[in-house]
Amino acid sequence: MEVKQNAQGQSAETDAPPSTTADTIRLPERGFAIDRPKALIAAAMCWAGWAIMVWLVTTGRTLDIDQWVLLSFRTGEDLGLHGSERVLETVRDITALGGVFLRNLFALAAVVALLFLKLRREAVLYALTVASGWVANTGMKLLVGRERPEIVPHLTHAGGESFPSGHSFSAAVVYIGMAIAFAALSRRHSVRYTVIGFAMAVSALVAFSRVLLGVHFPSDVIAGWLGGAGWAFLAAALFYAPAKAAAESETVKKMDPSE
Repeated sequence: MEVKQNAQGQSAETDAPPSTTADTIRLPERGFAIDRPKALIAAAMCWAGWAIMVWLVTTGRTLDIDQWVLLSFRTGEDLGLHGSERVLETVRDITALGGVFLRNLFALAAVVALLFLKLRREAVLYALTVASGWVANTGMKLLVGRERPEIVPHLTHAGGESFPSGHSFSAAVVYIGMAIAFAALSRRHSVRYTVIGFAMAVSALVAFSRVLLGVHFPSDVIAGWLGGAGWAFLAAALFYAPAKAAAESETVKKMDPSE
């Protein structure tokens, strides 16, 4: 309510919108809860796709299409990537988002940012998601195992087992898990779906870049991405209660830089 003087010099009250300044804006201390049933449904769909890919790969049903896709992006006698050097540089930049250094750097920055936003529950939940995802990815590689493709020249260094793609799995865990954590800042479903959808698209680009660089079969990256996305959604549901309890502990409160 705003007080103004009228023509006779008398005070009069007029309705006016309250002013909003940076000092009056407050972010939620805890954030809104995720929809765990929906997270479990999304996880089940991803894991079903992952299981199908494992069956297709272990029975040799993907070899022909894997080879065709790899060759379709190459040209010339040396089987170089279609496009200029700038295209190759862009693909390498995208694949770096799923590399050990950048993805862990972004994950650490996200945990710190969540703590500063007073979202301790989401910070703990995200940290558990990323840490357990690394264990899950290692187990998957040991479970299946596969040699890397030698159909086309590798355009970046890659080592270890080929199935599933570690870059694809880890990128999905880190970026989708990050989106799920920060989506707690909004109660609007449209905002949440947009943030998570964008993270899914970015992680899918990282997966696709591994095929363009010739270091993975398409079936490797599809399985890796499905497994990583499935793990991000599953962890968001399963680790919710432990993360909430840990966030309220004195140990985590002492680690909170916002305090």
